[in-house]
Formats: sequence, C-alpha cells, structure tokens
Amino acid sequence: MSKEQDNKAIVGQWFAGFWGNPWNPDIVDELAAPDILLQYSLHAPRRGRQDVKAFMTEFRAAFPDLSFAGAADLIAEGDYVVGRWEGGGTHTGPAFSDFLIGGSLPAGSGRKMRFTGTTVLRVANGQIAEEIGLDDGVTALQQLGLIRAA
Repeated sequence: MSKEQDNKAIVGQWFAGFWGNPWNPDIVDELAAPDILLQYSLHAPRRGRQDVKAFMTEFRAAFPDLSFAGAADLIAEGDYVVGRWEGGGTHTGPAFSDFLIGGSLPAGSGRKMRFTGTTVLRVANGQIAEEIGLDDGVTALQQLGLIRAA
C-alpha cells in the first residue's frame, strides 16, 4: 500500500473510533500523537491526548447519541488526509457550555443539532498529529438555540 492509502486507513479508524458512536476512548492512545492538535470552530483548540480525551468525554456526556460519519471518500496527499462528514446529536446530558461563543445549554435541554464539515488531518509516523476542521457551526448553534438566524 502507498503512504496515502496507509494514512487513509489510519484516518478511517480514527473517524470510526473517535467520532463514531459508540466512541472508543482508547483510540486516542492508539492513534493520536502525544501532542495532537484538535481544532474546530465551535470549541477552543485542544492539545495533547489527555486534553482531547477530556473534551470528547464531556461532549459525549452532554450528547450521548453524538455521532459523525463520512459524507464522501477520503482524499490523501502526502501526510494529509481530507474528509467530509455529517453528524450531530441530541443534548440529553448535563449542562454544556464548551462553545467559543460562550453560550450554555441547561441540563437535558433535548435540543438537537445536525451539521456538516470538512476536516484536514496530518498523519505523522502512523499517528494523527493534527485534526483541523471547518464545520457549519452556525447551523449547529442555531439548532441548539444559542444564536438566532438573521
């Protein structure tokens, strides 16, 4: 297999284990670089395995049915893999306020979000070194009632 094929396989495992439902917290230790950078527009950037695990643990406590899946084939070039995805969940867990806009959801709000995005991942030495995504956070925040449509 080529480097690109290997990298796509690693990213596919990461997407299934980290973003799928159920999620596998061990995937972070297995596939993430020790100083992984996870960055999306809805949340503050996360750095390192423990920070990334803490983020996802809190996110999934608030949205137990949280799940994301690929919306197109992965594209790879060198160390980079690009993926389009869609997903979301229902806020049935504890209060959640980990949004850059500062909004907060009261416990068990029942609000649903469903949105899409594109992510660029950098794979180094067989591990996810960076995951930087551009998501449709405005749609998610509108659905959650944290911002209003113009």
